[in-house]
Amino acid sequence: HGVLRIPLPASGTALLVPVRHWSLAGWHRFGPPVREDAPAGASPLLDVAAVAELLEHESATEAHDGDLLERVGDSARRTALFLAERRARAQEEPDRFLAAEQSLVLGHPLHPTPKSREGLTEAEARAYSPELGGSFPLHWLAVDRSVLAQDSAWHEDGAPVPAEQLTARLAGPGLRLPEGTAALPVHPWQIHELRRRPEAAALLDAGALRDLGPCGEPWYPTSSVRTVYRPGAPAMLKLSLGLRITNSRRENLRKELARGAEVHRLLRTGLGARWQEAHPGFDIVRDPAWLAVDGPDGTPVTGLDVMIRDNPFTPDDDVTCLAGLVSPRPAGDARTGGRLGMRSRLGELVTRIAGREGRTRGAVSTEWFARYLKRVVAPVLWLDGHAGIALEAHQQNTLVLLDADGWPTGGRYRDNQGYYFRTSHRDALQARLPGAGEASDTFVADAVTDERFAYYLGINNILGLIGAFGSQRLADERLLLTVLRRFLADEAARPGPVSPLPGLLLD
Repeated sequence: HGVLRIPLPASGTALLVPVRHWSLAGWHRFGPPVREDAPAGASPLLDVAAVAELLEHESATEAHDGDLLERVGDSARRTALFLAERRARAQEEPDRFLAAEQSLVLGHPLHPTPKSREGLTEAEARAYSPELGGSFPLHWLAVDRSVLAQDSAWHEDGAPVPAEQLTARLAGPGLRLPEGTAALPVHPWQIHELRRRPEAAALLDAGALRDLGPCGEPWYPTSSVRTVYRPGAPAMLKLSLGLRITNSRRENLRKELARGAEVHRLLRTGLGARWQEAHPGFDIVRDPAWLAVDGPDGTPVTGLDVMIRDNPFTPDDDVTCLAGLVSPRPAGDARTGGRLGMRSRLGELVTRIAGREGRTRGAVSTEWFARYLKRVVAPVLWLDGHAGIALEAHQQNTLVLLDADGWPTGGRYRDNQGYYFRTSHRDALQARLPGAGEASDTFVADAVTDERFAYYLGINNILGLIGAFGSQRLADERLLLTVLRRFLADEAARPGPVSPLPGLLLD
């Protein structure tokens, strides 16, 4: 309660931070911090860059990370721009899936640089940022089949469809594709980066890669920035993007592409049908096909790999990643005289349901959370218990399906990178699909799987949702933790195979 004092001995001062919400789930909320030793008459308020510099100065290491401070500043500047643009923008995006994907203005609430994107100019940021409603045509390369790598488990009417056929279709009739080549989409920022790389430049000089330029209708960046969506298209594309977004460069790895197609094939062995029978409202957004480029010696050329993701959504589907659902965003009401605040969509849904049904927001929040556990979390636990496949189901990878009243009815998982095959299930998985987990490097020791699963699903996803309810004054976190405890106990006591996660979280 009151003010949190953080001593900073290396600087000979302390931070004084107003505590607005102290969260049992870890989602604390603070007011603007001040320096305890601020001179009289001077403004004691500190901006995010100053706070980061003070905290970094307390590091036990002698080498200070100026790069981190630059990324903190970059993230803060971009966030300020996103907020200003959102407040000025009145129109609503008619495509509900796209609107949800572009609504994550603040980003990860516990990350120091959630919106840093070093290397983007202001003009590029406007085109490539989902928070600004960006869109752009893709850049296309013609890849000679002698250096083309691809795989596809995509089927239509029972027949397989090669990856290069899918990309040609997505490019549209305007693309002039030379004979003996396949169409490879590239992010327009990435094409300039590739020309500076010796391996890609050599293929361009030799004619094995031919630059066809931008072509086709605009695509829209989703919450991950590098995955792009076009309304009405049968697929989304997860592109390689050498920008450092938050803390890593987002270029696809060949084993990750293989992993997405492999999981799709595993589910088609009958596992998916069993899963759907137990939990018909949940599924994985499939990543069944990919295209890439190899050098003349067969070595993968990094930065050109593209994954083709099935698009199961229509513009009318009310589906949103959990991160976007719980994150505050600019919101206004004409009745307030134009004053704008920050509200999450979760808060708006709960408030609307409470008003319509004549219930308290706390009661609605508790029921909403219980339904979420049943419709979204329980299916993820089933897959781990029955198949030994744990999903990296953090808030951005977890999509929530909402009914017309705003209640959760199901979910989808998306991310070709985030699968953990338990080594204890190796024989069973490889009996289903010979060679599963080998080229994709997906088998992980059970102890490591437990640790990752506990963080992604338990802490980031579930406790993060509880923290969002609490920090936004929608519900008492203690009550929601009680609901969670009861759910986990029921899951741990189920007959048949069960995930070890409920017991791990309880104990």
